[in-house]
Amino acid sequence: MAIMITDECINCGACEPECPNTAIYEPGVAWRFSDGTGLTGLVTTADGNTIDADEEQDPVSDEVYYITHHKCTECTGFHEEPQCAAVCPVDCCVPDPDHEETEDQLMAKKEWLHLD
Repeated sequence: MAIMITDECINCGACEPECPNTAIYEPGVAWRFSDGTGLTGLVTTADGNTIDADEEQDPVSDEVYYITHHKCTECTGFHEEPQCAAVCPVDCCVPDPDHEETEDQLMAKKEWLHLD
């Protein structure tokens, strides 16, 4: 499953630079599929939507740092554990029960995000 940041976040920003998928954003900042990935032009998401990879997406949170589940792979294919959770000083990076994925699905998402 993807990782989420709970409202216990203290907005320290330690997690953001650790994400190999650029899936973590500051509160209120729009995100793009193309940010830090190999995605360009029109892409089809896992849920079947076609979208421009450079199109701004609405922030998930205006209050705390957030992780977009569309880009989170739990660091699969990069690290043994989610790096956001490893560096979080208040343990607010936790599994997102609304976005459960198998290791194979996470690896497929990683490969999709980083196609050259």
